[in-house]
Amino acid sequence: MTTRPPLNLAIIDDYQNIAPSKFQPLQPRLTGITSFPQTLHPAHHAPDKTALITRLHPYQIISTMRERTPFPADLIASLPNLKYIMTTGTRNRAIDLQACAERGILVTGTTGLGAGEHKLSIPPSPSSTTQHTWALILGLARYIARDDAVVKSGGWQGSLAMGLAGKTLGILGLGNLGTAAAKIGVLAFGMRVVAWSSSLTQEMADQKAVEAGLPAGSFVVADSKLALFRGADVVSVHYVLSERSKGIVGKEELEAMKRTALLVNTSRGPLVEEEALLEVLREGRIRGAALDVFNREPLAGDSEWRTTKWGVEGRSEVLLSPHMGYAEEEIMERWYEEQAENLGRWLDGKEVETRLI
Repeated sequence: MTTRPPLNLAIIDDYQNIAPSKFQPLQPRLTGITSFPQTLHPAHHAPDKTALITRLHPYQIISTMRERTPFPADLIASLPNLKYIMTTGTRNRAIDLQACAERGILVTGTTGLGAGEHKLSIPPSPSSTTQHTWALILGLARYIARDDAVVKSGGWQGSLAMGLAGKTLGILGLGNLGTAAAKIGVLAFGMRVVAWSSSLTQEMADQKAVEAGLPAGSFVVADSKLALFRGADVVSVHYVLSERSKGIVGKEELEAMKRTALLVNTSRGPLVEEEALLEVLREGRIRGAALDVFNREPLAGDSEWRTTKWGVEGRSEVLLSPHMGYAEEEIMERWYEEQAENLGRWLDGKEVETRLI
């Protein structure tokens, strides 16, 4: 009789402790399941790299949340026991898939299909990220967080909202999410939409508009990236992060913005040069920024984003959320269910689904 090799599962970056119950039915078939909800930051803090290797070294199976912990080639090479990485979504740019393939490590994702099936009887609604984008735009424009704090502390009116009707919405990146955000700007608020990306043409923008049920010409392509930042009252970032797009919003773009303008980023933190943005906000050179994503996540306890008193003494208004654009209850639950289902198939020697390599 052959002895089955040990198969330990490490769950990492599960901030809200959703995953353990999904994997629990597989517990008898594993030699252990351990959750590590606290994210380490090897790219920002050198000792964390050693700590991360030490943490993950004993495990054959890792469950991770998309792009919270990076898996570059050097980390993968330091985990000789690793056989299987489960991530969420249908891609994860933070995992070096080639390095995994060379090592024979299986990587699978999730689709989220089946989440919120009770909603299928109504017309398609904007994605979670699109809803969050508009929650941040409205929350910042109408000072919701500030006024909530004022009322709860015994005060009353102290700020005046920024109206959006007829204003210019600048969309940086007119992909699916950018198009969805732009459509709402047109239909809900009568905003003028100006868009830019490195390869966007007016013909492409017109096609996007028609596909969204709007007339051609509803989205106007800016003459340049700087022109978009100069003219927009609200700039919403919807770009895919890559080595080429890192820092695509820099000092020049931020300094070109109107003093009355808002910047919203629900895409990826490194798309915006953080220090340049902090400088502009410290000096109150734009009305405000709403951010769901940051260079380092979770933010350090002493991060300037946390410790600065924004919106006073000449500083811009700042509205922050902890990378919640995609984090709806049903989809998060379904992602981990899919991971557990795939792990069960793998343990049974069956074909897995949503295979990334």
